[in-house]
Amino acid sequence: MQSFVGTGVALVTPFKKDFSVDTEALVRIVNFVIDGGVEYLVVLGTTGEPATLTNDEKELVIKTIVDANKGRLPLVLGVGGNNTAQVVEELKTRDFSDFSAILSVSPYYNKPTQEGIYQHFSAIAKASPVPVILYNVPGRTASNVLPSTVIRLANEFKNIIAIKEAAGDIVQAMKLIQTKPKDFLVISGDDMVTLPMVLAGGAGVISVIGEGFPRQFSDMVRLGLERKVDEAYELHYQIADSIDMIFEQGNPAGIKEVHKALGLSENTVRLPLVSVNQDLSDRIKAFTKNSLTAVTV
Repeated sequence: MQSFVGTGVALVTPFKKDFSVDTEALVRIVNFVIDGGVEYLVVLGTTGEPATLTNDEKELVIKTIVDANKGRLPLVLGVGGNNTAQVVEELKTRDFSDFSAILSVSPYYNKPTQEGIYQHFSAIAKASPVPVILYNVPGRTASNVLPSTVIRLANEFKNIIAIKEAAGDIVQAMKLIQTKPKDFLVISGDDMVTLPMVLAGGAGVISVIGEGFPRQFSDMVRLGLERKVDEAYELHYQIADSIDMIFEQGNPAGIKEVHKALGLSENTVRLPLVSVNQDLSDRIKAFTKNSLTAVTV
């Protein structure tokens, strides 16, 4: 589980202007974040736009990242959905030899009860050949995984090792940290509250902004874990404005604009998402240009 202490990044799927998957850009992004000092990579999370990828494209993204990583960092694969049986079937049939864990989002749209959420993740835990990181993001799923449900799962299934907590509620996060089993990891899913969560006892973050400014953000998380509070907050405030900007008009449109400014990829997203408007684009470009991490790639 120490593999998932620190900064993980939720990788985008870069597209060319014709909306096809840009594998060369994806390799550049993988190398960029690894060189920036992050601890692990998350493949086909929400930021990777898997909802608009075909099965063949998903396999292409996975192969490209695995090949580019060359075993340097642990990889986490997004495997989740609102059809429990379908998720279980994927867990039973997919080759996970290149992955250290899965990230599994709470069921969306169906709006299950807490018991339904428990039973969903219970089935996943029983089927998964690798450790499971739960993902709570009520803003996308329309249901909140309560701390009591998380702790119940963590206590009953040893292969449920962590939660990516993205409810945007620091009090809920602190309740998780207070009541969790000793080795269970509470990982921030909100870039802006990552440092407070780490200082409260969290294990780090699965980040979006860390894919644009990996050196600064991963250094901030490490300083927080080392309890070097002033130094950590200095870095936090250096990049705080960029966190607001990349989510202002939706994810991953914002972070793809950062990647374009860095020369890593185009800023193309697939419908129903659209690229950021010109005003936000100009502000992101200006911030990136002034950032210490803005280098020509």
